[in-house]
Amino acid sequence: MKVLLLENIHPVATEAFRRAGFEVDARTGSLSEDELLDALPGVSLLGIRSNTTITPRVLEAGKDLLAVGCFCIGTNQVDLADASARGIAVFNAPFSNTRSVVELVLGEIISLARRLPEKTRRMHEGVWDKSAKGSHEVRGRTLGIVGYGNIGTQLSNVAEAVGLRVIFFDTADRLAHGNARRVGTLDQLLAESDVVSLHVDGRPGNAGLFGADQFARMKPGAVFINASRGMVVDDASLREHILSGHLSGAAIDVFPIEPKAQGDAFESPLRGLDNVILTPHVGGSTQEAQEEIGHFVAGKLIGFATAGATALSVNLPQVAPPSPAGAFRMGYLHTSVPGALASINQLLADTGVNVIGQSLSTAGEQGYVLTDTDTVLPDTALSDLMRSPQTIWLRTWQP
Repeated sequence: MKVLLLENIHPVATEAFRRAGFEVDARTGSLSEDELLDALPGVSLLGIRSNTTITPRVLEAGKDLLAVGCFCIGTNQVDLADASARGIAVFNAPFSNTRSVVELVLGEIISLARRLPEKTRRMHEGVWDKSAKGSHEVRGRTLGIVGYGNIGTQLSNVAEAVGLRVIFFDTADRLAHGNARRVGTLDQLLAESDVVSLHVDGRPGNAGLFGADQFARMKPGAVFINASRGMVVDDASLREHILSGHLSGAAIDVFPIEPKAQGDAFESPLRGLDNVILTPHVGGSTQEAQEEIGHFVAGKLIGFATAGATALSVNLPQVAPPSPAGAFRMGYLHTSVPGALASINQLLADTGVNVIGQSLSTAGEQGYVLTDTDTVLPDTALSDLMRSPQTIWLRTWQP
């Protein structure tokens, strides 16, 4: 099997695939849709980060494609509905870069409170400006976290350790960590917070979440941080509220439109503003995070390709059986209809094989079953199952 890795994925992933017997083509940049059409024939596993978009046209071209690994947190760059319909598994790394993002945000909170961006700029310009004007400690100030998931909760814990008070707003029920306090509305959070930090996902409903109305409701002199998704924030409105003095600063790591490759020109209405930190989507870009992501996602892809495991797949039913216990393993993805499992087991009984282990899961309109048997199933039995109208795919492994 061939693996194509794009966007400078950590070498630990390449090493893992090669140890597992895969041929690896590792590239430093992303590919456009047309370039992917040319590159995908013969590729079984595709690894991407956030700058490669996987459209239905790309998935159609991937005739040999079994799975896509997003070596990052988000998966909104992949058309998940189309991938599911084709039975192409998608995996990501929902936890691996959490600490790196949290440390960046905490550093930005302190930097903005002390107005370090403009201090260092003036020093580089040769200006000695030793002034405490506009500079504050973070101790005792209120951090408002919008989105209290994996990153939001860890930020909550670390922020309290340096003396920040923490409040949070999330549309889902979340358990408060430490002394953090849930607030009932986003408006309440904006009114109380000295720092607002966004940690929401890339679902379409979050597009445009933060605009002129939300910035206007923030406390005068507050700072704003976005290390989540670029499409969530209206950067032009943020610029206006920085220039007016209503907000004292901002730190932005993600943008609605981002350059595709190293060295490409970067444009943003936030360039050139005092006390504004702009970083090139590096929240998770530490050596520790990238190594952990490379290890984690590569492991999921290898487990799926070599043994059918779908644990933590974002789009297929999740089945995580132990290592194959018998002489033969069959993975069967099918439309979820009554009697599907019964028909499989009847086929196995008619064949006379002994089932050693079996795991089943359903998600939406699909079901997935992994079956281990003590002997190899004959091709005639597999052919009968393949012809079933509910079959999406059937794969076999002989440990």
